[in-house]
Amino acid sequence: MKFSVAVLPGDGIGPEVTQESVLILDEIGKLYGHEFTYAYGPVGGVAIDSFGTALPAETAKIASKADAVLFGAVGGPKWDDPSAAVRPEDGILGIRRHLKLFANLRPVQVYPELLEASPIKPDILKGADFLVIRELTGGLYFGKPKKRWETKTGRQSVDTLKYSETEIRRIVRVAFELARGRRKLVTSVDKANVLETSRLWRQVATEVASDYPDVAIEHMLVDTAAMQLVSNPKRFDVVVTENMFGDILTDEAAVVSGSMGMLPSASLAGIPDLDQGKRTRGLYEPIHGSAPDIAGKGLANPTASILSAAFMLRYSLSLGTEAMAIESAVAEVLREGYRTADIAEGASDHLSTVEMGSQILRRIR
Repeated sequence: MKFSVAVLPGDGIGPEVTQESVLILDEIGKLYGHEFTYAYGPVGGVAIDSFGTALPAETAKIASKADAVLFGAVGGPKWDDPSAAVRPEDGILGIRRHLKLFANLRPVQVYPELLEASPIKPDILKGADFLVIRELTGGLYFGKPKKRWETKTGRQSVDTLKYSETEIRRIVRVAFELARGRRKLVTSVDKANVLETSRLWRQVATEVASDYPDVAIEHMLVDTAAMQLVSNPKRFDVVVTENMFGDILTDEAAVVSGSMGMLPSASLAGIPDLDQGKRTRGLYEPIHGSAPDIAGKGLANPTASILSAAFMLRYSLSLGTEAMAIESAVAEVLREGYRTADIAEGASDHLSTVEMGSQILRRIR
């Protein structure tokens, strides 16, 4: 089978980790008889430097024509001026909007070999395995008005937190559909004791739950969820929440896995139906940022990007067996003791980005 992949490496360590994922996909193609073609496009800070925008029209076109998008990371100190009219993050926000990607899936799995890599006690971590589903196109990041202005008493600013019933219903439904294939528990996270949008969120989530009598639902305030993530992560199965809460909680969840370099993500335009082989448009990226402090030094962990490529095979290309081959290779490499600096638990002996990618590639072969 032939598949087209848009590759948007971005800034910092994005190009380094994305290149390892491309090599893995090429190997999968050889072994399973598929052909992957790649179209590259600039995004983020590098696009601002060359085109004055974080998402050039040609990059958006490349993404639209592809079967799936493999994304790196955007941002860095060079573009951190808070008064800048254009920021690298506009690239990822823009591509999500352009492709109508509303559901972000971030699995958090604790590998037994990495229990000591986390600051959380191993007995708390052992057995934790949950999925966070974050709404991507609403909330504070997109609500209007969004502006800054001057007054006689000083500067002011406003962001608008807005959600519609339709936006809430569709993301909660994704959570319930995926929970049916897991442990059948959905934790809906909100701030209903303070926010009107959260009260609507909780009401709509309860209504959706009535369509899934085989799946249990619980409602949890976001501050409680933040505490439970590090004190009792095993209690979660599928967590669904709004845009900003999900952004923050999934970065916290990286502590559970041992490193942000281990967490992949998928941003989808629909509900995947793996049993029926139903594909959905998606963008796949590691949840870590551009890490400019280690860019170009060969220290980045490519695992999250490689696991994101496995997500791409599963959800956008309906290649579940091939996805499992990548995931099994990652698990085998960890079992055999190979580590990058971020998960080396203080040891001085660790692999470079390319070396870690090569070890995973060898296990696939």
